[in-house]
Amino acid sequence: MYGDYEAQRHWQEVTYNLPINQWYFNTSDNNLQYWGLDYPPLTAYHSLLCACIAKLINPDWIGLHTSRGYESQPHKLFMRATVFIADLLVYIPAVIMYCCYLKETSTKKKVSTALCVLLYPGLILIDHGHFQYNSVSLGFALWGVLFLSNNWDLLGSVAFCLAINYKQMELYHSLPFFCYLLGKCFKRGLTGKGLVLLIKIAVTVVAAFAMCWLPFCTEAEQILQVLRRLFAIDRGLFEDKVANIWCSLSVLIKIKNIISPQTQLKLSFAFTFLSLLPACIKLTLQPSLRGFKFALVSCALSFFLFSFQVHEKSVLLVSLPVCLIINEIPFMATWFLLVSTFSMLPLLLKDGLLLAYIGTTLAFLTVCTASFSIFEKTSAEDLQLKSFSLSIWGYIPWLKPFPKIVKSLFLVSITLMGVLSLISATLNPPQKLPDLFPIFVSVVSCLHFLIFLMYFNIVLLWDSRNSRNQKKTN
Repeated sequence: MYGDYEAQRHWQEVTYNLPINQWYFNTSDNNLQYWGLDYPPLTAYHSLLCACIAKLINPDWIGLHTSRGYESQPHKLFMRATVFIADLLVYIPAVIMYCCYLKETSTKKKVSTALCVLLYPGLILIDHGHFQYNSVSLGFALWGVLFLSNNWDLLGSVAFCLAINYKQMELYHSLPFFCYLLGKCFKRGLTGKGLVLLIKIAVTVVAAFAMCWLPFCTEAEQILQVLRRLFAIDRGLFEDKVANIWCSLSVLIKIKNIISPQTQLKLSFAFTFLSLLPACIKLTLQPSLRGFKFALVSCALSFFLFSFQVHEKSVLLVSLPVCLIINEIPFMATWFLLVSTFSMLPLLLKDGLLLAYIGTTLAFLTVCTASFSIFEKTSAEDLQLKSFSLSIWGYIPWLKPFPKIVKSLFLVSITLMGVLSLISATLNPPQKLPDLFPIFVSVVSCLHFLIFLMYFNIVLLWDSRNSRNQKKTN
């Protein structure tokens, strides 16, 4: 059905030509099987705004029914310009402001951090190549992190509400936001200032959601239909070859064939909940900005690996918080961001983005290496593993040459991803195994992500800085 480019164009067609009470309903003018709206209201409003501008330029771009599959050079220019403008208005200012407010960081390091984040190839390739507006929801989430970093809790709550109301996948970040704010309220005392802050945040969140959903609040069926479209669980455990645990396990065990859809849903919920629980408990009991950022990574990665109906592009929700800590652990952050881009290789090849994939990845790796000297930051202390390593070195003596082990693993990883990229781009798979290369990419990426999940949880749970800060506060 022409891909996500047509999906975004079609949403402009629907929102401009149909009344708002038909946007999410299946009608003769709105066939939900053909790229029906399945994102929250803010995405629909954004589509309507783009459609109003498109109407002024060329009404044929959004003609009801007649514009399906429309594609021309002027229209491509318009659509790609809308993504770039969204970057300029939401995402890029958030990145720059976040880096400017980094504490105990030199100006040079702030500039380097901003440059590395903005050059992250995954977001560039998906938004500007595959064509989506992930930078809007991620930008709002980043504004939320920035506001919370400056103790502007209400503004941070509003920003994150906007993120969720633009893309429901921002729920990947919801628990760290909730636990961090709840932990702050506990620290202030739930019978005094903490209770006042909790009430203010609750009122702010309800008001922000009410404003976004107001046009759909005319009747209960409107709200229910939007929710059905946002959480369409009938799509199954997974669709394409995504680098999560369920897709990887299906190579050996056909989960979809032996377990009912309802059981699959319960199983994915249980694994997701258990994998993110330690990080959430730690963040609630010891709320700190550092812990908050690492919890964002850990929880988002848990959702990506274990939750229901995950898309390969959802790895961007993990990549954003990893970008936020690239100045703290540049080696591991760079490694993760390279793997996250590689995990989307089958999708990028479908879109003819091989050269763009190679160019942006090499540029990103070069800038990170030059800016942070990542190969010199592989000691246990640089990787934030000192307290953990001290506790286990007595039991596992061979871990003492840790930096050499990490560098070797990185080189093996990069080589493996390079070889698989080359094979996927140049060779045809066997006729009996048409998905062989995408499966290899998914399984290799999934194994990386499982290791990264353990790593980020270890850093968060063994973080002595949080404990020291907590004692000082007490």
